Order: sequence, then C-alpha cells, then structure tokens
Amino acid sequence: MLRQTQKAPLEAVELLGDLHPLVEQLGSVEGLVTLAGATDSLQVRQINNVPALREFLQNYHARILCPLELPAIQKAFHHASRNEIRELVALDQSLAGEPILQNFSAASRRVGQSQLQRLRPLRDERPVQRYLAAVDKGEANGWHTLVYGLTLAVYSLPLRQGLFSYAHQATRGFIHSAGRSLKFSEADSQIMFEETCVNLPAAIEALLTPKVVS
Repeated sequence: MLRQTQKAPLEAVELLGDLHPLVEQLGSVEGLVTLAGATDSLQVRQINNVPALREFLQNYHARILCPLELPAIQKAFHHASRNEIRELVALDQSLAGEPILQNFSAASRRVGQSQLQRLRPLRDERPVQRYLAAVDKGEANGWHTLVYGLTLAVYSLPLRQGLFSYAHQATRGFIHSAGRSLKFSEADSQIMFEETCVNLPAAIEALLTPKVVS
C-alpha cells in the first residue's frame, strides 16, 4: 500500500479534473473532433439532434465507459496501491489492442502523459517513477484512464468517488461539446446527464463488489 502522501485535497481534486481529454478539450475544435471520433468508434449516427446525442451517450456508457474505462481505472488503482508495476504495464499494453478505443488513443496518451509529467516530482513514489520510466522507454503508453487510477492511489482518494467523478466528467464533456451546436438549455443538459447516469451507481457497485469464486 502506498504511504499517505501529504498533499492538499483541493489540489488533488484539481488534478483529477484535468484528466479526461474531452474535459480538457471542451469547446475546442480538437475536442469536437474527439467527439466525432467517438461516434465513429461506436458506429452510431452523427450527433445532429437530441435523440442522436442520447443514443450516443447510451452507447458510450454501455460499450466503452462501463466495460472498459472504469475497470481500467479500478485495476490501475489497485496495481499502483500494491506496487504492481509489471501488472500495470501489462494492463497498459493490453488496452492498445482494444479496437473500439483506437479513435481515443492519441488524446488518451497525450493527456495521460501530460499528467504523468506533473507527477514526476514525486520522487519517493515508486509506482509513479517506475510507470514513468516505462512510458519514457516506450514500453507503456500512459493511457489517461491508467494515470487517473494511479493518481487516485497516489493522493489516497477513494476509488468509488474517483470512478463517479470520471464518469460524470466524461458524460458532461460529451453533452457540453454537443450542446454547443444543438443549442439546448442548461436545464435540458442536466436532464440528459441524469438520464444517462441513472444506471451508474449499480454499475460501479458491481465493479467494486468482490467476485465470489465457487
């Protein structure tokens, strides 16, 4: 288990807020391209109306967020907490083989590696330094989801809270990016956010519940 690091909780929350590429790129041309790339990955229609956005968000939660991104964060958190760097690197390499994530890969690596550089001064945190070394050598990609899980562990933040924060940030990022062209109100955005996230508590609890081996 990582030692308790003496860092301000507010600083940790601010760091986490930068980790999702769609949050970082909100309102930018590059961010909208990422949204378009996501529709290509999911093979859904272009987001030019509210029903299309709703369909996209449902597909994103069902096919990327819940089965791939949240488990990656969870596994990275546990590997970092246990100093299991070989396992973390192996997880990193396995994500490169997920076809549905290919349109996210450039933004994911860029944001993840940028956050890793912000963690570089933590010289006494072995998981950070060893994962950084693997990325520097080209042995790992530094996916943003894995760096997010690593950051949760380093800053001793609760995993459950971190998973909800990530899912909420990602969902809001997509809604806000699309909302600029669809021109629906903040109230409509909130309604869509709540509709999309209604099943998140059950999904996250299932992810965190230890599996019983018969």
